Amino acid sequence: MSIPLLDQPTEEKLVTLKDVSWEQFKGIESQLQDNRNVRLFYLSGILEIISPIGDKHEKVKSTVGLLLEAYMKQLGIRFYKRGGFTLEEPGYASATPDESYSIGTEREVPDIVIEIIVTSGSINRKELYKPKKVPEVWFWKSNSIQIFRLNEQGEYEEVNRSGFFPNLDPALLLRYIAMPDQYDAIVEFEQAIQNQ
Repeated sequence: MSIPLLDQPTEEKLVTLKDVSWEQFKGIESQLQDNRNVRLFYLSGILEIISPIGDKHEKVKSTVGLLLEAYMKQLGIRFYKRGGFTLEEPGYASATPDESYSIGTEREVPDIVIEIIVTSGSINRKELYKPKKVPEVWFWKSNSIQIFRLNEQGEYEEVNRSGFFPNLDPALLLRYIAMPDQYDAIVEFEQAIQNQ
């Protein structure tokens, strides 16, 4: 199956600051709290400030979410959409994923966080979620999906499929994420799931 390619969103501003204390980070965060166009990532003294420009980032984010939700509904998998809320380990790490879900039951820490990566900074994004022991971290970047699962040693290892959705091929998701019309993509994806 050939996978259509989606133009990679490239318009994004990234600023990286080093040797930023937790207190300084919290001060910057409070100054920017009303600015929805800015995302902050903090890990052990490094602060990344990202400002997406344009709507492609949002389109990919919402399409991924809609596809996953359609999949879970079709298979009768209970889920709770957690959205993009800040997960933090005070003094060490803070991140706001693009999307997150609890599977089966609602929990304080989501089972899956999803990040749409446009510009890679110096922070290893997996490390941001390790203190909270998020079971799976998904990254969409350059028309690929990488899934990392927390192992028994507390480290993330890349896996081919989600432990929550072992029958869902990420290549199938990519095919529908790349479709130009979001509505058609969801409808056709639901039909593909029903025909499996």
